Amino acid sequence: MVEGLLNRSRAAFREYEFASQEEVDELCARVAWACSEPTFVKELAEMTFRETGLGTADAKAAKMGKIKALYAQTLGTRTCGIIERDLEPGIVKYAKPIGVIAALIPVTNPELTPATKALWTLKTRNSVILAPHPRAVRINTFVADRIRWVLRNMGYPPDLVIAVEESSVESSRQLMEGADLVLATGGAKMVQAAYSSGTPAYGVGAGNAYMIVDGTMDVTESAEMIRRSKTFDNASGCSADNGCLIYGEVYEKMVAALKAEGGYLVESDEEKERLRSTLWTAPGVLDARIVAQPALRIAELAELEVPPDIAFLMVREEGIGPDYPFSREKLSPVLTLFTWDEFDEAIDMVNEITGHSGTGHSCGIHSNDEERILRLGDRARVARVTVRQPHAFSNAGGWHNGLRPTCTLGCGTWGGGIASENVDFSHLLNITRVSFPVDRPVPSDEEVFGRAAMEAVASWERAR
Repeated sequence: MVEGLLNRSRAAFREYEFASQEEVDELCARVAWACSEPTFVKELAEMTFRETGLGTADAKAAKMGKIKALYAQTLGTRTCGIIERDLEPGIVKYAKPIGVIAALIPVTNPELTPATKALWTLKTRNSVILAPHPRAVRINTFVADRIRWVLRNMGYPPDLVIAVEESSVESSRQLMEGADLVLATGGAKMVQAAYSSGTPAYGVGAGNAYMIVDGTMDVTESAEMIRRSKTFDNASGCSADNGCLIYGEVYEKMVAALKAEGGYLVESDEEKERLRSTLWTAPGVLDARIVAQPALRIAELAELEVPPDIAFLMVREEGIGPDYPFSREKLSPVLTLFTWDEFDEAIDMVNEITGHSGTGHSCGIHSNDEERILRLGDRARVARVTVRQPHAFSNAGGWHNGLRPTCTLGCGTWGGGIASENVDFSHLLNITRVSFPVDRPVPSDEEVFGRAAMEAVASWERAR
């Protein structure tokens, strides 16, 4: 079955490999709009919620609005033929496609991810096979069929975009081994399998984003952003806030502000233990029943007596690491609270927390102190630091910051990958560099190495 899909995809790629920039851009415009059109989006969002039971239908519809930003990012960018001509070093760069892309689709984001990866592959003259989580097969096929309809109507081979309809661990493994590049978005095991496939791969790492709150900005503003980020799609995304590192002197004010936003603080040791045993079935293993579920549902499972209108749960944690499970990623509207006294302590906590869970992914800071912000950027071992922004809406790029829109968040070598940036269509290109001869004099040793370096070496030699 997989071999047949690969053969179909490669045949379609060969027909599309040398399309012109004008043809590619017209196709991408129609695909992007087809995946953004309101009637389609509404049907897709409702289907996704119905099939997966994760998040909310409204949030899934809102996610599809990102297609507009993803497409706008491609406008005016050449991905065909000559993309750069630099006469000074005598280099001309040609963009070339890679071939067949194997795109792994997570159950937590099965509506936006296939549309995004299909758009990227078409912009770069590749073909793509979309391999979904078994719980999201129908959703994946629904999106692929929409794009295949556009391809067919425009005279392109529909097999430029293929949905795997018999999804399994084994079929995904075979697909990754047979493709030319893997785009892996999903859980840690999936990403590890991608890197072990023998095929070049871009993958994501686990998320565990913590927000530093230092009290130099209005805590009510911070609380509102944290609530929006934490509750969007019931925290299904890896960029949802997993916790807050709060300056001790403003802790009570910040907790009050979070309560005003619908947070419920789990205070007794008994309640905390019931919540812990509800979230995890074993150390580091989240119970599938709580992933991307409403806070009220989680409270019911944990037998917590809470108000009926809570938006998220909060729990105070005293330590970091295996003995303190609330310091891990939770994929649910449960927010962990820590305190700190010196800012360097907060930075160390970010590195310790992400080192335990979420290596290299991201963090955020709610502060008006630029020196602190820049110090965090200098010392945090993460690929992204968001400043005064709701993390879930900003970390993957968008209209209101300079991060490139994506659904694949590279975590660098910290997270076991190679890209420490937001992966996008530019990562799906091979570049040919044509080198022309340049009439350039060879500089002297002193010009290259500097007199001080040369004199130091000479003195060492004389001393020896």
